[in-house]
Amino acid sequence: MRKLLAIVLLTACTTTTIPKPEMSSETRAKREREHADAIIWLGGRTAYLGNYQEAIDIFTDGAKRYPRDARMLRHRGHRWITLRQFDRAVVDLTNAANLIRGTADEIEPDGLPNARNIPTSTLQSNIWYHLGLAHYLRGDFEKALDAYRECMAVSKNPDGVVSTSHWLYMTLRRLGRPQEAEKVLDAISTDMDVIENQAYHKLLLMYRGEIVPEEILDSDATTLYGVGNWYLYNGQAEKARPIFERIVSGKEYAAFGFIAAEADLHRLH
Repeated sequence: MRKLLAIVLLTACTTTTIPKPEMSSETRAKREREHADAIIWLGGRTAYLGNYQEAIDIFTDGAKRYPRDARMLRHRGHRWITLRQFDRAVVDLTNAANLIRGTADEIEPDGLPNARNIPTSTLQSNIWYHLGLAHYLRGDFEKALDAYRECMAVSKNPDGVVSTSHWLYMTLRRLGRPQEAEKVLDAISTDMDVIENQAYHKLLLMYRGEIVPEEILDSDATTLYGVGNWYLYNGQAEKARPIFERIVSGKEYAAFGFIAAEADLHRLH
């Protein structure tokens, strides 16, 4: 009898529905935000380990749980770029841009902190920046231009200004609008307090004529791409091609300069 009673009690315990704890709407919103933050952190760490498809799966789950959280689409869009899925990146980042319209911008914590441990980008600037890049890589420079102009409007510190100016300048040059491109360089100077985007800063100084291309040829994929692109839109494709080939023979697979060099080599063939 006691054994039977124990079985009945155990069954009752395992089938009883436990009510959710009562909490205010503010507390619930805070906890949901913390959960969403955890998803962003996990997806970011997964991507930094090189597991890009797994990171995309994490952000996909996050987008289902939090369909109004633009961060999920912003990060998934970035990783679609890494996997060379540019059309998918455009869809995600366009939807993210629609979600943040009319909202206040927010600092985006760095997955890998810089030397000063000072975040240099925001959610909105990253959405527009990566959307511009996705269009650029597809060869749709007009749409890239629109995105980079939106990005410039929310780029509030020297790092944001130089990174956006670099792609904005190159986009205008690829569109055959050198006069407009030169105006982008008006805001660039040697004494800018750039924390982490020194490569873009050097390239902009090169575009201004303060550094010659040969000075920075022994550099990373990002800088090399800027130099190769400089030759390309100045009518020297014979100098651009070997630089692009040098980039893609390296191992900086996820670097935007590497991906852009791949795209341009494809168009040059």
